[in-house]
Amino acid sequence: MQLVLKRGLFVVLGLVVVLATGCTAPSAPGGKPGEMLLADGYEPESLNPLLGYGAEGAAKFYDGLLAFDGRSDLRPALAAEQPQSSPDAKTWTVQLREGVRFHDGTAFDAEDVAATYRAAIDPAYASTVGSDFDMLDRVEVVEPHTVRFRLKFPYAAWPSKMVLGIVPGEYLAEPAPLDNSPLNTHPVGTGPYELVEWRQGDQMIWQANPDYWGGAPAVHKLTIVFAKDDNTRAQRLASGEFDGTVLPPVLADNADREGYRTVHHRTADWRGIELPNDHPVTGDRAVRLALNLAVDRQGMIRALLGGHGTPAATPIPPSMGASHEPAAQFAFDQEEARRILDEAGWRVGPGGIRQRDGVPARFTVMYFADDTLRRDLATGFASDARKIGIEVELAGVDRSAVAERLDTDGIVLGGGNPIDPDPQIYSALHSSMIGTGTYNNPGKYRNPEVDTALDAARRELDPAKRAELYRKAQRAYVADPGLVYLAFIDHSYVLREDAYTGYRAPVEPHTHGTTWGPWWNVEDWKPAA
Repeated sequence: MQLVLKRGLFVVLGLVVVLATGCTAPSAPGGKPGEMLLADGYEPESLNPLLGYGAEGAAKFYDGLLAFDGRSDLRPALAAEQPQSSPDAKTWTVQLREGVRFHDGTAFDAEDVAATYRAAIDPAYASTVGSDFDMLDRVEVVEPHTVRFRLKFPYAAWPSKMVLGIVPGEYLAEPAPLDNSPLNTHPVGTGPYELVEWRQGDQMIWQANPDYWGGAPAVHKLTIVFAKDDNTRAQRLASGEFDGTVLPPVLADNADREGYRTVHHRTADWRGIELPNDHPVTGDRAVRLALNLAVDRQGMIRALLGGHGTPAATPIPPSMGASHEPAAQFAFDQEEARRILDEAGWRVGPGGIRQRDGVPARFTVMYFADDTLRRDLATGFASDARKIGIEVELAGVDRSAVAERLDTDGIVLGGGNPIDPDPQIYSALHSSMIGTGTYNNPGKYRNPEVDTALDAARRELDPAKRAELYRKAQRAYVADPGLVYLAFIDHSYVLREDAYTGYRAPVEPHTHGTTWGPWWNVEDWKPAA
């Protein structure tokens, strides 16, 4: 139990975080009116938005100034109305909702917004999202319910940065690293749900916030069971244990049980093979280009995704309209891939593996050991690479082991944000992002032409000119690819049929599971008649 000073009051945080090693789920599914039992394959390490929790919005313990509407637009949340921009898009003024309270009962105001964003950009807090806000210069409290953002340069996409969950300013009073913040395990926000129990390694219980500014949710209790193994979740769902779960597409299609339905959501979420650009093999442009020509993207989508996905050559999906460059793609042409390698001096050697100057065309690709889809994509990639004389060794790893190996090994990664092209592509490909975070341009891709186009695009205010700059960046990228984008994957879920009304299929970001999926707007659901 912990005492926290909040605007002159001591507030008792009575939430207990119980450590557990088992996975003892409740014996029956939600069933009771207003209750739901879901299973997730991923358990967060922290519940602090300044450490990456709910980075694309839809974090049920917190609200941002804006919220994703399920498609590609943003609606006011803690903002009372849409933000107002100066003509040069360097100053953004936001009027805040009045009468909103945090879960601890204290009032929300502009000081909390300012404290949250200041902590994001102040190195003293060691926020892991700091690199996402490199355009923010300062935050000003204009009035108790008015806040103003001053940017370093014109940035038309600033609203996409306003989904950051707002925390009480008192939790940020001391400029210190956030790794020991009570918010990491005891979230205090203004969101529609409060965390009442977290048995780490086992489950969470969320309870509806009765004083939520948007109205108390009718689904008043959510139990989230953590079960990493995809087949285990599918089997437990088949037994009727859960009201819903996330599954790989093929497993979801085969989860045929009376009273349930399978849904597939479009996304901006790509999967690809990140390549270390400083590696003696993958550092060669000819190798990277050949690998992009060698992979059978459509075949992978058919075999591994059950057809639920679209081929990817760059990080910008077709759903981003004019910002997507349809000409930026790679043909499936293994013969041309072999010709490129021959021309670059990679000759076929013993065992069919190419080599140049005594260096074999061999490297390792990691995948998260608990993610069967990434494992299967890695296997398919290695098979196609072998057909052009490149040997890819595979390594299933724990997520905690990835950072120290990225300089030498490739990895199956994903990412995506459907709100705006800038957060979709900038951190993935711009050279300035190297070293700013484990998964920010981890392959150390450097392309001055791509950098120039992306810098200009994030400063351009004319939508048509901005879209053309993103198309230009994609054309420059495919001429000198840094990794092998494979597919934009659909996210697949199985949920109990007709228990509630309110389901709307969203276009999802990379994040998926129980905070997104069919339940991205669960606070608006109503029991079925």
